[in-house]
Amino acid sequence: LSELAIGIGPFVIEPVVSKKIGKTAMTEMTLAAHEWKTADWAATKGLYANIFETIEALDVAIVDFTDKLSNYNPEALLEMKKVFWEGTQHWDTLLLERAAITGKLVLSDFTKKALSQFKK
Repeated sequence: LSELAIGIGPFVIEPVVSKKIGKTAMTEMTLAAHEWKTADWAATKGLYANIFETIEALDVAIVDFTDKLSNYNPEALLEMKKVFWEGTQHWDTLLLERAAITGKLVLSDFTKKALSQFKK
């Protein structure tokens, strides 16, 4: 994630991404701000369920998956959604706190200098 390279951090997205891939992979991705991660890397960490070679293949898979979902019991899906998102009830507050950290850092001299390099 490039945020650290410009003097901020992925504070707002961290809870969501960490929930998906875990703190270890999130830490690796954050601290290696200079390295681009591949789709294969993301898939091995659990960020992606599948990788497709073409947009057409992706489109076919989406239709297939949504067809399957549409045949499941909607009440069961709703209850599973609640289970999947357990432990996130505090995120409304957490994300605002994290946004405040980003806002403070974006005003720092370090970040202003880093961002000014993009104007050149």
